[in-house]
Amino acid sequence: MNSSNLYLHLRRTRHARTERILVLGEILWDIFPDSVRLGGAALNFAAHARQLQHEALLISAVGRDELGEQAMHAVTSLGLDKRFIQTTALFNTGTASVQFGPSHETSFSIERPAAYDAVELSDRDFQQIIRWKPAWLYYGTLFSSMVSGKNLLNRLLQAVPDAKRFYDVNLRPGSNSPALVLELLRAATVLKLNEEELAWLHEFTGLPADAEGFCRAGAECYGWSAVCVTLGARGCAMLAGGEYVEANGHTVDVADTVGAGDAFAAAFVHGFISDWPAVEIADFSNRVGALVASVRGAIPNWSVKEVVDL
Repeated sequence: MNSSNLYLHLRRTRHARTERILVLGEILWDIFPDSVRLGGAALNFAAHARQLQHEALLISAVGRDELGEQAMHAVTSLGLDKRFIQTTALFNTGTASVQFGPSHETSFSIERPAAYDAVELSDRDFQQIIRWKPAWLYYGTLFSSMVSGKNLLNRLLQAVPDAKRFYDVNLRPGSNSPALVLELLRAATVLKLNEEELAWLHEFTGLPADAEGFCRAGAECYGWSAVCVTLGARGCAMLAGGEYVEANGHTVDVADTVGAGDAFAAAFVHGFISDWPAVEIADFSNRVGALVASVRGAIPNWSVKEVVDL
């Protein structure tokens, strides 16, 4: 899709419905060789979903420490609802040491347990969530890899059974149990993963190793409404509304790729909510992901105009 068509399409859908998205997962600080920046897949996703005018309600926790205080101030500045972001003395605020390879590939070393592993919701909290009536529930593998996180996710799945379930696979070392991932796949309505994760999933699910085969067979086997395989700078492959597309990426000068996948995920959900055809969802998601990769930090400010002009 060319940028003028995208701009017209976005103008037409600017007042499309916004939806409530319950986001479960981590708040942590990314420790780079030269800086420390706020992140965590769940927080990143929630912030970018809010950029797209959706109501994102994040369930997480920070420690009773300096990094926790700074995180809460930052979350306030992002305009996110903090009612289910807890403060705990049990563990320190989460951190992840980030290293970059020669082709901008990213590796993480994540300290566990962390504050977000101590989240506890009361019966009253669950009643508030049920009354809030989220249309979507976002979850990932990292948070669910601890028993406490998995149990909380299961309770939320039961509490909001009508919510669509977005699973961003986001595998990290030590958080990649095949049995866990298989269970999370089965719970999902919409799935996002990268090509390395596809290859890993192929080994133990028996789903095809090629992107189209994986998307179609996975949708048939698990009932996914949509599935997307990100391909880095090459773009993405996507099945949505029964239509399979492959969309080229957009060339940018990469500052760092941390958070780009989470921004892509928020754009993917936005396009699905807006009922766009697969080719438009894929192109928009690629643009948003590329734009975020061109700026340092996982949660930069960005505008739709910048997406269109990319």
